[in-house]
Amino acid sequence: MYDDENYDDGFDEEALAARINLDLWKKLFAYARRYPTELKWLATCAFFTALMEVAYPLLTKGVVDAVDGHLKHGTDPQLWVWGLGYLVCTIIICFSIGGFIWMAGKIRTHISHDIREDGFHNLQRLSFSFYDYRPVGWLMARMTSDSERLSNILAWGFLDLVWGFTMMIGIAIAMFVMDWKLALVVFSILPFLAWISARFQRRILKSARMVRATNSRITGSFNEAIMGVLTSKSFVREDANQQEFSTLTNKMHGASVTNLRHAAVYLPLVITMASLATGLALAVGGMDMIAGTMAVSTLIAFMAYTRHFFDPIEQLGHWFAEMQMAQASAERILSLIEAEPAIKDSPEVEAAMAIQAQRQDESRQFAADGGAAAIHDIELANVSFAYDPAKPVLDNINLKVQRGETIAIVGPTGGGKSTLVNVICRFYEPTGGQLLIDGLDYRNRSLHWLQSNIGMVLQNAHVFSGSIMENIRYGRLDASDAEVIEAAKIAGAHDFITAFPQGYASDAGESGSRLSAGQKQLVSFARAVLADPQILVMDEATSSVDTETEQRIQEGMQRVLAGRIAFVIAHRLSTIRGAHRIIVIEEGRIKEQGSHAELMAARGHYFDLYRQQSLQEASRDLLDDPQPAS
Repeated sequence: MYDDENYDDGFDEEALAARINLDLWKKLFAYARRYPTELKWLATCAFFTALMEVAYPLLTKGVVDAVDGHLKHGTDPQLWVWGLGYLVCTIIICFSIGGFIWMAGKIRTHISHDIREDGFHNLQRLSFSFYDYRPVGWLMARMTSDSERLSNILAWGFLDLVWGFTMMIGIAIAMFVMDWKLALVVFSILPFLAWISARFQRRILKSARMVRATNSRITGSFNEAIMGVLTSKSFVREDANQQEFSTLTNKMHGASVTNLRHAAVYLPLVITMASLATGLALAVGGMDMIAGTMAVSTLIAFMAYTRHFFDPIEQLGHWFAEMQMAQASAERILSLIEAEPAIKDSPEVEAAMAIQAQRQDESRQFAADGGAAAIHDIELANVSFAYDPAKPVLDNINLKVQRGETIAIVGPTGGGKSTLVNVICRFYEPTGGQLLIDGLDYRNRSLHWLQSNIGMVLQNAHVFSGSIMENIRYGRLDASDAEVIEAAKIAGAHDFITAFPQGYASDAGESGSRLSAGQKQLVSFARAVLADPQILVMDEATSSVDTETEQRIQEGMQRVLAGRIAFVIAHRLSTIRGAHRIIVIEEGRIKEQGSHAELMAARGHYFDLYRQQSLQEASRDLLDDPQPAS
């Protein structure tokens, strides 16, 4: 199940918790800057909303002064003017609020879409090694909940930022104009508020990151539990799985409670500071009014402003807590979007590709590496590979394969067979030695060119949701229906497909759930046949099919493999007797190589493996078809 202790998503939580990463937010805000018109309208709506809220206490002060003048001096208060002012402000604020709700929602939707697009685009570019240590659940959390959180903070946070600062600046100006001494009394609270915010920043950020990291692990655990439900039940692992999952959920529960506790303490402290400022304004302003140095209208306006001045602070304090969560999410999703493939074209190859793209009159089959598309030979020269430098998987492999040759690869489990073909396909690159295609190191060639000329049939074939026809057409998207059907016939898949009520239009189900393991392999083989690759890799391609179907595949393979370079990994040695060469790999080295007849004559490791398998198959045949007693 999910290895919570050893999983590492690449972040030092303690180091990151000590700061707010401004560079990170600049990168994030670039997504909002893609929509300058909407941003301007959002800022305008927020500005006028705040401006009207600042105007209301001034209108109230004007009404009180007008009434006071009427009572003392008999002047006309002209209340209709002030009423008209209230009406205008109300109309403007209604339109502004409606405008910012529309614009913020629009921007949020755009940002969420763009982040997911960029994340998925980069996932297609990344090398196999990126997925070796990142579970599916980790990636799913980045593309779903994290994207949603970031889009919310960028849209609504920007709105509150403009509104809040406009409010506070407008109120501060109005208060200093009315009575600068009382304004200083009110603002004396701000240093204490800043100190409290600084104290809580690290704590909220640290607990927020823990929540997001644990949530990713929980998503991964969910995924593994669902995908491996048959294995779990067959080995009665339900209780152990539950215990492991409970450990994760308890960890997230503790982190969530800690985060909420910090937020629950921080926000009330902001409110307390606001109440204290209001109390000071009332006390000092009341004494000034009694002394006759302040008008009652000014005190009323001050009380309203003191209360409203801290509204944006409370709101921004709320967004501050949300921002910690968003930053924890952003650090991870940007790591996904900005991750560089471990294997990619060199700058020289990219430049050659750019030049080639401009040459419209040249053949599209001409590779950007400066050589013809046809592959004549592949040579491995002292190739070594290791995931961990201390534990090499391949050690000084030397092998040359000519066009038209089929190379069978056999050996014990863990000997390096699959790793060898992964290096040949450039899913991984050699950590030592060279792999040459037509005499040129394949790192000096276009990665897209190489992998577009490779077809693979894996032991655990993946079938996408959708029709069987579209699954086979995945090998070559521009193929006609007739070409798809012909490929299926060669692969031996045509008979079982036509047996379905809807034939090739039948839905394969999610991950091919409506097909058996053998049927999925046949679809995968048909897909590789349709792709018409120059290099064909078959990794236990017939392990899940019956003997009769395997025989049909073998007959089809004779036509498919002709004129190609083929690598066939097989445990069932009877299926590879016709290979041009058989190499035996053990402990990352080639122990033997030659044709079937040559290796049998040598009576080495291959001879022992073949004889042992032959005896086992003969024993199974006797058990399946026992002779009657005489």
